[in-house]
Amino acid sequence: MNDVSMNIGEAAKASGVSAKMVRYYEGIGLIPKARRTLSGYRTYSASDVHSLRFIRQARNLGFSIEQIAQLLALWQDRRRPSRKVKELAHAHIEELEARIREMRDMKRTLETLVKQCHGDDRPDCPILEGLEKALPVNGGAKSAGGVKKKRPAHACHS
Repeated sequence: MNDVSMNIGEAAKASGVSAKMVRYYEGIGLIPKARRTLSGYRTYSASDVHSLRFIRQARNLGFSIEQIAQLLALWQDRRRPSRKVKELAHAHIEELEARIREMRDMKRTLETLVKQCHGDDRPDCPILEGLEKALPVNGGAKSAGGVKKKRPAHACHS
């Protein structure tokens, strides 16, 4: 599997990861430093491409770089208990659920502001007022210091 040698462009194409990201993953130690030709070009093996595909899929599922590093270590350790992988995946599911709740709260807040806006030629705009007041999205504070600033008259257009 490691007998195939390809340049960074070929490895990027084969893995679905851009050459820029291949260099980034190498730079942060997510993948090993590439071997170099006598002329200094990076070369990658089929195993490297397989790791890049694994990273791409983990990124597609929203795992952080730190989590991907842990997943890679577990993936490469054939004696690992699957319990550790499941714990990491379950923790990520909980993070995703929290983000989904936050996004739903943001959507509801924005929908409320949009419904309150006339969208005409008047300068009054509940959307801008809501942004100015820093309406809580997820139970946070309404504004920094509670001081209402004077706002410029902007029209809200539909």
